[in-house]
Amino acid sequence: MTTANKITIIRILLVPFFVLEFLIYVDGGGELYRMLAIVCFVLAAVSDGVDGYIARRYHQRSELGAILDPIADKLLLITGIVLLSFHEGQHLDRFPLWLSVTILSRDAITLLGIIVIHLVCGKVVVRPRVVGKIATVLQMIAVSWALLKWPSTALYWWSLAAAVCTSLSGLQYVFDGVRQLSQSPASSPAPDQGKR
Repeated sequence: MTTANKITIIRILLVPFFVLEFLIYVDGGGELYRMLAIVCFVLAAVSDGVDGYIARRYHQRSELGAILDPIADKLLLITGIVLLSFHEGQHLDRFPLWLSVTILSRDAITLLGIIVIHLVCGKVVVRPRVVGKIATVLQMIAVSWALLKWPSTALYWWSLAAAVCTSLSGLQYVFDGVRQLSQSPASSPAPDQGKR
């Protein structure tokens, strides 16, 4: 259990606290709860960069970290975006539903692709892409922007940029997955067994 992995686990544990403070705020409007939700989200978002830096700087990369880190990211961002898309309160700007649909669809297709590649090839190689990292940063900015109650016009553009980058990263993952499948011997036509 490396230091980087411990930070990642703390990030995962922050998600329920973020959800709780968010729900209390949209239900009653107490500013303290909004501030606590912001603190939880920002701490979790910042720790994403911290654990990555520690893993690289101190050679703490591990198979566990490779699994936990994307799970922590997805939990934090999907939770924040879904909550902001479906909440009915009047205290915060509501996210456009198309952003949630774009992100959830990309992640569902990616997960399905990983399962298929694992079953066919036995090993899945996921290469991080720059546009995927940009999409993650834009999603974090959009959630933080909404929680901070900054101008809603800019929130629309942050959301649009996040959706575009998320879609592009999804297409890149699809192309990478198709390439891995096409290189697998299991994808080749079965040998002709002759006529019976």
